[in-house]
Amino acid sequence: MSELKTIDDLDVAGKRVLVRADLNVPMQNGKVTDTTRIDRAVPTLSELSKKGAKVIVISHFGRPKGQIVPEMSLDPGARALSKSCGLPVAFATDTIGESAKRTIDGLNNGDIVMLENLRFHASEEANDEIFASKLSNLGDAYVSDAFSCSHRAHASIETLAQLLPSAAGRLMQAEVESLSGALENPEPPVAAVVGGAKVSTKMEVLGNLSKKVNVLIIAGGMANTFLFAQGYDVGKSICEKDMTELAHKILADAEESGCEVVLPLDCVVAREFKEGAVSQTVNLDAIPLEAMMLDVGSASIANITAKLENCKTLVWNGPFGAFEIQPFDKGTNAVAAEVARLTRAGKLISVAGGGDTVAALAQAGVSEYFSYISTAGGAFLEWMEGKKLPGVEVLRK
Repeated sequence: MSELKTIDDLDVAGKRVLVRADLNVPMQNGKVTDTTRIDRAVPTLSELSKKGAKVIVISHFGRPKGQIVPEMSLDPGARALSKSCGLPVAFATDTIGESAKRTIDGLNNGDIVMLENLRFHASEEANDEIFASKLSNLGDAYVSDAFSCSHRAHASIETLAQLLPSAAGRLMQAEVESLSGALENPEPPVAAVVGGAKVSTKMEVLGNLSKKVNVLIIAGGMANTFLFAQGYDVGKSICEKDMTELAHKILADAEESGCEVVLPLDCVVAREFKEGAVSQTVNLDAIPLEAMMLDVGSASIANITAKLENCKTLVWNGPFGAFEIQPFDKGTNAVAAEVARLTRAGKLISVAGGGDTVAALAQAGVSEYFSYISTAGGAFLEWMEGKKLPGVEVLRK
């Protein structure tokens, strides 16, 4: 697979450089409540600024559906970005109009400006060439640092990259290199943890991984569907009984590919889904009819960690149980701690991604010990499905 063009391939001194970032961050009462995505954009913006570029940040925020929605302005994002990078960030009150042009014309080398929400224009999501052309007129070069949006063929992600000399920013570069290293050219044996409530949302992921990894660990509510397919009574647990046939197909395909599928051996059950609910660990053939499976038990944890001990690479998407409430966070926390230990010991390359996964690993206190954690949701899943992402392909040499 061809390499990505990076900032190293661009001459940016004195040039107007459009940087597509993903600053779609949580906001409350006009204030950013979580700056993770903003902080991750800083290395690219700081580097371009130091190299003397006139840095023009473009992003979307929310779903205004092509309308100007004042509550979805990126103005608070510009203030938060300025604080994160320790540099002034000007703000243009439109995206392609006079305010944007005037503000950009006033930039000195090293200055940073943020333009208003791309999605105030319906043309952005329609991947409209005229809109992309108007954006391209504002810059001399284009840098994409929005891996988390790269599965979308939108004007600022795909078409704009074709209209200007373009390259991947440092975050995009790190995401693609880490993910490619974990699935396209990994050190075997390779394991994958795939969790979540429903099999139906991860069918393509499971299908692709069963052909690529050596050990496929199925976790969370979706494991219940596989156990049901194998004849276990799962009580009142989340279970997609109509997916039984597809579960059998995934198991058969995995066997044909020489991929070992790991399912729970025991489970923690409760009759109520609430903090501190009375719970017990039971074998799979002893799940009470009125109870639901909310986590994996100690035998499952021991089995999973033993499998990981023999692996060199791990891709993780989705928690093991209802990690948000105690005591059903134990399975996720225990496996996460073991992955962190193996990674720190240099025995495992660990790559994780997806909203719930990021939250679960942060809660377990192990985020800094994983090799790489992607903040991308949909793009990370589509990559796990083996799909080509338009926003990445357009940056290849």
